Amino acid sequence: MNNSPEKMTKDNHRQQFPALANKAYFNYGGQGPLPEPALDAIYQGFKRVQLGGPFSAQVLAWVVQEAMLTRRAIASELTVPPETIALTEDVTVGCNIALWGIDWKAGDHLLISDCEHPGVVASVMELQRRFKIEVSICPLAATLNEGDPVAVIADNLRPNTRLLVISHILWNTGQVLPLTEIVKVCHQTKVKVLVDAAQSVGVLPLNLIESGVDFYAFTGHKWWCGPEGLGGLYVSAEALADLHPVFIGWRGIVTDANAKVLGWKSGSQRYEIATSAYPLYAGLRSAIALQHEWGTIEERYAEICRLSKYLWERLSELPDVECLRTSAPEAGLVSFRLMNKMPHQQLVALWEKQGIMVRTIPSLDCVRACVHYFTTEAEIDKLVGAIAIA
Repeated sequence: MNNSPEKMTKDNHRQQFPALANKAYFNYGGQGPLPEPALDAIYQGFKRVQLGGPFSAQVLAWVVQEAMLTRRAIASELTVPPETIALTEDVTVGCNIALWGIDWKAGDHLLISDCEHPGVVASVMELQRRFKIEVSICPLAATLNEGDPVAVIADNLRPNTRLLVISHILWNTGQVLPLTEIVKVCHQTKVKVLVDAAQSVGVLPLNLIESGVDFYAFTGHKWWCGPEGLGGLYVSAEALADLHPVFIGWRGIVTDANAKVLGWKSGSQRYEIATSAYPLYAGLRSAIALQHEWGTIEERYAEICRLSKYLWERLSELPDVECLRTSAPEAGLVSFRLMNKMPHQQLVALWEKQGIMVRTIPSLDCVRACVHYFTTEAEIDKLVGAIAIA
């Protein structure tokens, strides 16, 4: 990390994010702001495509190189081989590849937690309708402050369970699930694990090989602060053989000189489809590289936890506020309720007019504030001050 005083380091870092000017931003779990270097990298990428001539051999070679570099950059962050990464549009696409690529049979069981995003829940509901599988909901919300999520999951597994669907960090409460322990319990009975990693990539230090997880779907536009429209799916080497491609296009197949289809690309690249906004690749790599300029993932995670604890402590001091967690947050999501009966949606709209960006979680009737490593205590104080007079 830069050896200059922390305040200057953070201030200089923040100046590279245009969206942070004149506002207190707490919506990283929805979408992170793009830094200037990423914006410039995206522009330069689009310009290069046009100067080289779209659909030219020169640009095609560049596209292949950009994809390879991007898989490598992502793989380094997740501590996995690049060939295990498929480039997708977002978390939901990655989850759908895993959900629909399994060869489901009527009577198979899928276990999903009660804290999953509606987009994933809807996909599971359609699987249930189409393939007549059994679906049950695992009550993990109740383990936020007490209880053992590993034991709860183990108790809800069945002899016919084929897949567990969970999030690494629950998007509504901010709870961090013990992924390695959960995977170990599931693998004892050959149950595969699909993880929605929307809130964990860019926050937690990760080693997916050590975790043993089968499928890990993520995006670049949240905590990495990359461009929207670019994410990925990790598929473990062990899970690859049994996961069939769902969306199929030229990027995922092998052909001969006569364009005859010979089979799938090796590794997770078989799950990639066709033409994408390739200049976004450099934008994501630039955003990731900028994070490293501030500090290591361990240092960034420690700062996220420090600042989210500061917010949680300040909120806990307010008489009309109830934090969902009864102890300090484990990551950057801080969810809370106002007990003065003022509608949360109305308050969030009012705060946005004051330059304070948070969101509501309707299913829990709460407000969620997201704290990143470059959030400032002054921003937190501004949010708490607005809440105090609501």
